[in-house]
Amino acid sequence: MPHTSPGSSTFSGEGDPRAAAPVVTSATRTFNDHRELLFSIVYNMLSSVADTEDVLQETWLAWAHRIQRPGAGRVDNPRAYLVRIAVNRALAQQSVISRRRETYIGPWLPEPLVHPLPDSPGSDDAAEAAVRAESVSMALLVVLETLAPLERAVFVLHEVFGYAHTETAQILGRTPSAVRQLAHRAREHVHARRPRYRPDPRVRQQVTERFMAATLGGDLDALLQILAPEVTLWGDGGGQGAGGLRPLRGRDKVARLVTALAPRPGTSLEITYRRVNGDPSALLYAGDTPYAVIVLDLTPDGDQVCGIYAIANPDKLAHID
Repeated sequence: MPHTSPGSSTFSGEGDPRAAAPVVTSATRTFNDHRELLFSIVYNMLSSVADTEDVLQETWLAWAHRIQRPGAGRVDNPRAYLVRIAVNRALAQQSVISRRRETYIGPWLPEPLVHPLPDSPGSDDAAEAAVRAESVSMALLVVLETLAPLERAVFVLHEVFGYAHTETAQILGRTPSAVRQLAHRAREHVHARRPRYRPDPRVRQQVTERFMAATLGGDLDALLQILAPEVTLWGDGGGQGAGGLRPLRGRDKVARLVTALAPRPGTSLEITYRRVNGDPSALLYAGDTPYAVIVLDLTPDGDQVCGIYAIANPDKLAHID
């Protein structure tokens, strides 16, 4: 099942009669040179591939308009200019997303970014680069959803992409002192809810395979051993796929629900293992159609599962091949 990375497409200006002009060609090339960075920043602010693509389209149009404007001066730092446009468009998009989620059915989870595992036949240098840029885990993205939009923007720019507070202040149109305060609040909030650790990918892969074997096999005893006592299950079906109306907490409740939902004999689901937001995870297919993405969060010692993120909303799986 080949994979096409979201954010890997380019803008070519096709269909625009000005596309042959050298200035448009240069603008397109500059935009595409920075597209991976822009996609990663905006996605980590919005947790939605579709909304990220919309923001990047708006960013491209604003950039092209700026470059083609009669008498426009030279942009000394295109990267900084494009990041500023994209970040502020993403902040504006937040209000649209917030209104949409008011009517969302059940828990809302980030839209997964799926890539091949290392050394797999579908793995390539472009996918590797994308994963490095999109290294914010599903669990951390869920925590970032609880931040105010400006706090999240500052956290993403500073903590994830290494922008200095002075650079962030210029991007957001705020003072450096205001940005430092936002960064402090965001960092405290995140660290209080998300320990600073990342389990070994090999351990995560092994635990994920054990969990899926126990789940699809309906092995309650095995699940009880794998799950931490305070495990939480988030099931995002968006009213269209399998999912609950609220998160489910507690080992016994989660284990019994998961085994009760195991496919019945004669039901065919294929498991394939991929990286989701940088972490080894499981994808379930019903024939050639993505059925669900399962991402596990592990305890700091890596022995047990403390969080299960099950994304079954078909709209969020549409970009997965």
